[in-house]
Amino acid sequence: MLKHKRNRVVVTGMGVLAPNGIGLEAFWSSLLAGRSGIAAITRFDASNFKSRIAGEVKGFDPLDYIEPELRPARMARHTQLAYAAAMMALKDAGLDIRKLELPSPTPVVIGVSTSAIDVIESVWHVVDDGKPNRAPTTSAAASIPQAAANTIADRLGVCANAMTVSSACPSGMDAIADAAAMIRSGEAELAIAGGADAPITPLTMASFIAGGLSSLRNDEPEKASRPFDLGRDSGVISEGAGVFVLENLEHAEARGARGYVELGGYGKQRDTNPETPGSGLEHSMKLALANACYTERDIDYISAYGPGHPVLDAAEVQIIKNVFGDRAYSIPVSSIKGVTGNALAAGGPFQIIACALAIRDHRIPPTANYEVADPACDLDFVPNRSRKVRVNSTLVNVRGLGGGASTMVLTRIAA
Repeated sequence: MLKHKRNRVVVTGMGVLAPNGIGLEAFWSSLLAGRSGIAAITRFDASNFKSRIAGEVKGFDPLDYIEPELRPARMARHTQLAYAAAMMALKDAGLDIRKLELPSPTPVVIGVSTSAIDVIESVWHVVDDGKPNRAPTTSAAASIPQAAANTIADRLGVCANAMTVSSACPSGMDAIADAAAMIRSGEAELAIAGGADAPITPLTMASFIAGGLSSLRNDEPEKASRPFDLGRDSGVISEGAGVFVLENLEHAEARGARGYVELGGYGKQRDTNPETPGSGLEHSMKLALANACYTERDIDYISAYGPGHPVLDAAEVQIIKNVFGDRAYSIPVSSIKGVTGNALAAGGPFQIIACALAIRDHRIPPTANYEVADPACDLDFVPNRSRKVRVNSTLVNVRGLGGGASTMVLTRIAA
């Protein structure tokens, strides 16, 4: 009987725009140094908001990354960020956008959590001013959730198929997993996938503040996001994009491409009980390990979701203990959100990039702003300083509003 071949999926290109840096090396150096990208909000007047801090992508000029003929000013900010990250990933993978010959079909799968809130709010202001017939003619196309994937696919050409995933914070990592599944099955040889969000707008920030999901440490924003620390009061909302070029390993090797990391396994599961937030993570972690044919002893580092929320951080710690047993205490666990904030759909891609570079450099990024131990959070959180240690396999956790949880296993590419 013929066996179905399961193609191996590797990352050959990465692009990132984050509050703590644009580009891989700026992003990575700030993570290792624990240098926060959280600051006072500048994208609108937040003086009347209880929480006035966020992680904004600094120094981003869309025209530095997007061709003028594409009219970037008409795009939503998350579309601008996603497009820029995709172009960076293609360049990193050694693919020239000017003479790109992609295998057909080529999936473009982008995860988005909050969609084009900035465009939607701008139209609302036009209507509220009594001018409903003066809304920009491009508003409808710019505000649909599919806009980011469409824009990237349009630039790639007719061989690209655009898809959007929206599953709250796991959206970006779920999009990567969906694209990887197409490559594993042989449906595609190469894919572009990732996540982007730009939620720093008045309506979105007001909603997160009302839900107790934005820290009130306005006087020291760089220390506001404090994963697993006893003094944490909530997370910090941020924006950004992380996009990847994924390839069938054989395809990558045939064109001489460098691979960062192999996608080894994936699992996702909703919370099993609304009264126990994060409970879905236990099942997603077990599914990801099983899908990778790994046991808990095969993981060298856990990139925790760790948003800096009093309840969610403690819940994730307990779930790690449930899955890994006694070994939980000997595995380095860190959250990069002390530096990046919670970039929603871009958060999982940020973690994947951090893990890929941790495997490359054998260095684990620290948990920034971890100062006072919480008895409910008693694992090895790699506090404040990066750690040099051999890393071959990592596990990434992401959880979102509504109870969705996703986990991915990443491994060093073996011969």
